Amino acid sequence: MNMKSLLRQVCAPVLTIFESGDGDYAYKPSHRIVLIVMGCLFSGLAAMVVALMLLGSGGDPGYAIPALVFGGAGLVSLIVGTLGNDRAVAKIWGSR
Repeated sequence: MNMKSLLRQVCAPVLTIFESGDGDYAYKPSHRIVLIVMGCLFSGLAAMVVALMLLGSGGDPGYAIPALVFGGAGLVSLIVGTLGNDRAVAKIWGSR
């Protein structure tokens, strides 16, 4: 078992949402690249919000909501962009 198949099994709950379906879809390789870049940007933004929460405001819990939203969006984007099949990438963009 290689690393990619192991990671696909670990991330199966997220991947099954986007890989399901049997209709037509429009996939372009650039969609995957943009999705990975967006995932990196959202993850970086979440890290900056967490850093501001811990260093700047003395642990204000109001920073937790944006950190969770941006972190979740970044994580899902990275999972689908790196491990998802072509249908999952097209589905996250809403391509039909």
